[in-house]
Amino acid sequence: MKDFIMKKLLLLGGSAQQVIAIENAKKLGYYTILCDYLTDNPGQYVADKFYLDSTTDKEKILQIAENEKIDGIVAYASDPAAPTAAFVAEKLGLPTNPYISVETLCNKDKFRDFLKNNGFNTPLAMGFADKESAILSIDKFSFPVIIKPVDSSGSKGATVLKSKDGFEKAVEFAFSFSRGNRIVIEEFIEKNHPYLIGGDLFVSDGRVVMWGLMNCHRDSRVNSLVPVGKSYPPIISDEYLNAIKSTLQTMIDKLKIKSGAMNVELIVDNRGKVFLIDVGPRNGGNMIPDLLGYIFNIDVVEMTIKTAMGDKLLLDIGKPKQYYATHNLHSSKRGIFDHIEYSKEIEKYIIRKCEYKKTGDKVEYFDNASKALGIIFFKFDSEKQMIDMLDNISNLYKVVLKED
Repeated sequence: MKDFIMKKLLLLGGSAQQVIAIENAKKLGYYTILCDYLTDNPGQYVADKFYLDSTTDKEKILQIAENEKIDGIVAYASDPAAPTAAFVAEKLGLPTNPYISVETLCNKDKFRDFLKNNGFNTPLAMGFADKESAILSIDKFSFPVIIKPVDSSGSKGATVLKSKDGFEKAVEFAFSFSRGNRIVIEEFIEKNHPYLIGGDLFVSDGRVVMWGLMNCHRDSRVNSLVPVGKSYPPIISDEYLNAIKSTLQTMIDKLKIKSGAMNVELIVDNRGKVFLIDVGPRNGGNMIPDLLGYIFNIDVVEMTIKTAMGDKLLLDIGKPKQYYATHNLHSSKRGIFDHIEYSKEIEKYIIRKCEYKKTGDKVEYFDNASKALGIIFFKFDSEKQMIDMLDNISNLYKVVLKED
């Protein structure tokens, strides 16, 4: 009898939020190979095989892929690794979106050029490869502006300035988070709706088959740019929502995106114009796929894995359920973690808790998404209840720290 040979999937990144992709792939019967440059990543204890290598080293990952004779590759919830996955897949003739399109989406200055050259609404934006040129550009912009690295996610290194004060410091801050030593400065667009709109789409055969657009919540006490949760449904008019969907589908067509998840953030301004802020060719972080699973009764992670392996999807996306939300647990102080106290008022709406920290772990000030302490999932009874609770969430739980 001929031996059964398992199909091999190479996964780029093994953080706590990426372990679900490894587990899902194993459940589907694939042999899992993980690459991550961090020695303490939890994914290495779940995957069948582990390589301690950088997920942004395209040639090294290609070598591993060739040696392992992989059948698919995925960069689950990772902007930095997404171009690597597309590069390797394209070289080996595996399922992927065009590498040039993925590279465009993962570099904010290239993405801004793409939008401008293809007739999309764009703010004045300029990319820079050195601090001096960026600092000298100050008089070319009308304030407010946002300054950010071209190749980061989770608002790492980003600053909004309402005036010229702090411009040089913000430029230096953005460069400190850029792997490729490039930043983008662009005029800041004011939105015409309560919350930034964002979330995940899923594309099959070039068409969006799942519209996971939600409200994006922020915590101005710590950093008004860093996401602290999502809620569904989005609070925006049907007219604006239709304009958003049309804009996103047009972008997908022009980039020749054929399949897979896309993480998006966008706004509609006071004139009703749609502005695409960020689009990543991958699943969203902060457990967005899990939240969409509750809303649409589907397994977005499984869809992502099967797409990467070239397997046919049996799409059965249910009618969306209302008033689901997440919140990223975080601290406005540094210290040593003890526990988290939840008020009775909010506890009754929590349907799932994912706490990353244990007693004695170090807690950092929450200035980017990677410093979250965990994620909680909610099911509310109405839109008003959902928004009231989420807008007051900082008063409904307490992160208890020990003396450092």
